[in-house]
Amino acid sequence: MSGFINFITGRKSAWVTLLIGLFFAILAFGPLRAASTELNPGVGLPADTESVIVDEKLATLPGSDSTAAVIVYASDSELTKAQTQWLQGEFDPMTQLPTGGANEKFLEFTNAEFNDAKFVPPASISEDKTTAVITVPMEKTDATEEITSRIEKIREIAKEDIPAGLEVYVTGPEGFSADLSGVFAGADFTLLLSTVVVVAVLLLITYRSPTLWLVPLLVVGTADGMAGQLARQVAKLFGITPDGSVTGILSVLVFGAGTNYALLLIARYREELLSTEDRHEAMAKAVRGAGPAIIASGSTVTLALLTLAFADLAGNRALGIVCAVGIVIAMIAALCVLPAALVVFGRGLFWPFVPKFGGVNKSDSGLWAKLGRGVSKRPVAVSVLGVLILGGLASGVGGIQVGLASTDRFLKTPEAVVGQQVLAEAFPAGSTSPSIVITNNEQMNDVKHAAEKVEGVASVSIGAKSSEFTRLDVVLDGESQSEEAYASIKALRAAVQEIDGADAMVGGLDAQALDVKEAYAHDQLIVIPLILILVFVVLVLLLRALVAPVLLLVTVVASFFASMGAGWWIFVNVLGFPALDLSVFLYSFLFLVALGVDYNIFLVTRAKEEAEKLGTKEGMIKALSATGGVITSAGILLAAVFAVLGVLPLVALAQIGVIVCIGVLLDTLLVRTVIVPALAFMTGKKFWLPNKKYQS
Repeated sequence: MSGFINFITGRKSAWVTLLIGLFFAILAFGPLRAASTELNPGVGLPADTESVIVDEKLATLPGSDSTAAVIVYASDSELTKAQTQWLQGEFDPMTQLPTGGANEKFLEFTNAEFNDAKFVPPASISEDKTTAVITVPMEKTDATEEITSRIEKIREIAKEDIPAGLEVYVTGPEGFSADLSGVFAGADFTLLLSTVVVVAVLLLITYRSPTLWLVPLLVVGTADGMAGQLARQVAKLFGITPDGSVTGILSVLVFGAGTNYALLLIARYREELLSTEDRHEAMAKAVRGAGPAIIASGSTVTLALLTLAFADLAGNRALGIVCAVGIVIAMIAALCVLPAALVVFGRGLFWPFVPKFGGVNKSDSGLWAKLGRGVSKRPVAVSVLGVLILGGLASGVGGIQVGLASTDRFLKTPEAVVGQQVLAEAFPAGSTSPSIVITNNEQMNDVKHAAEKVEGVASVSIGAKSSEFTRLDVVLDGESQSEEAYASIKALRAAVQEIDGADAMVGGLDAQALDVKEAYAHDQLIVIPLILILVFVVLVLLLRALVAPVLLLVTVVASFFASMGAGWWIFVNVLGFPALDLSVFLYSFLFLVALGVDYNIFLVTRAKEEAEKLGTKEGMIKALSATGGVITSAGILLAAVFAVLGVLPLVALAQIGVIVCIGVLLDTLLVRTVIVPALAFMTGKKFWLPNKKYQS
């Protein structure tokens, strides 16, 4: 290992290291460049899930290749006679249908036929006569550009010659697909630009140098670009195409973790320059000193992410694989490329605050050293106060609601969501996306009657059938993907499955959303214990101790619950979110435990190093004084980078960003700064048990 470190920090070999890094960067952006990110992510449920089985059966029925766009015309008051005539046209006794209505504007998009002619069903008017809905059957396609293009055209046509007093919205499955892809279009660039600006500003503030900040920013920025390409290629090997939310989190993680590693390495390098005249030797010492903490930190995050490989949902597995690759690349960049990039410049890179050989290390008598000595005098009182703060913040966890309706998932409300809300006020909420029951033909009537008796079911109609089974369309009263709708789906499943021989199953969007919710619950039960076990094992191997890892893990979990409670208060009282998205608990736990323990690793590995010479108390004070500034800067930077997730359009990402931001600040400013040192002072040499070589 010493030979490798000497190579990447050597006078001539440092340049070779940079050239090797440049070669791999060219490969990543050239021959290994990945295809573009999926803007319309799939659900990713396991094949044996009930809603997935229903979808497979539906694919064999006539019309299975159809989808729909739903055009909603709404008025603040009852529709006038002229408005109604424009919407529905006039009744034709020959066809026994209205003709000349607004539905005929959309004939070019329909795949339905009546009397060998293209056909769009006439507008239906709500009971309160304020709203009309036109459903346009369409051929299904997976091409995002085609979906977006035809919905844009439908929206243009829907507004043509519209009578005064009417508002129009295009919604339904196609409207939602187009809007979902639309809100992600350009979001990656916005997120990347925001992240780069935040990182650049904070590095300038941290280093107070017009030149030094450029080196870590360029190295980490290149690592992020390489991660974006290589991670998608790795995901492709597993048959996964990551969506915009996954690649957004990837950028945040690579920039956040990579910059943290850079801050730790540069701080150690600056410290070594004070006592080592040759900068190449100083960098070698810095890599040897900071390297184990960076490797342990990166390994913890990587292993925690890889626990998602055991998840049911393909989206969770995609996040784990993609982001694990990103963290590995960030580690390599910080430990190989960054040292070489820094060492090719002289000490002048730090101008105007150049660390001079023989200079005084001011951290030994600075703010963090004073704080450490203050905590060492009253560790019990400090611990109690810290626990009370975390406990107070965590008290709000009991009131958390989980599960957003489909109309509550966007920060900026798209037209499809507005249209769905308008539709839900005038018609049964599930009328445009009915739940689907598949039943054997012989028991069809029994299943239909059983479904009609279920509370929350507005209507049941018979749909397409094959030689073996029939489709029943069930309209629910509850808003799509709401708790009311989920309760109806559960009751519906129980009712139809009681019919002997029917083999009835319930699918559709609401059933699918319920299955996703239950899959998240399953994933949490599997992944969270695995994360805790892996983090504990890494800490034990790193520290060669048992007591310290237990205490560190407990503090990080406590800060997680505190951040969840604080985040929930903000969501309810400031941002007005009605609930947490299903993904928030799992992802927030993953990031906060894996990343939060990083700062404890940075602190305690240095404390372990110093305790061998100074004892536990003085070693912890020395570690706090040496790492206090850099860890605080790293924590503030990581919190700010996660907050940038709020520029993306999804409520889920904004919630994850806020919670992780709060949690990282708690870990940085309270747990690592005060609580962990206090626990070390209270336990003394027992902090390192069963290792007995440390002094008290």
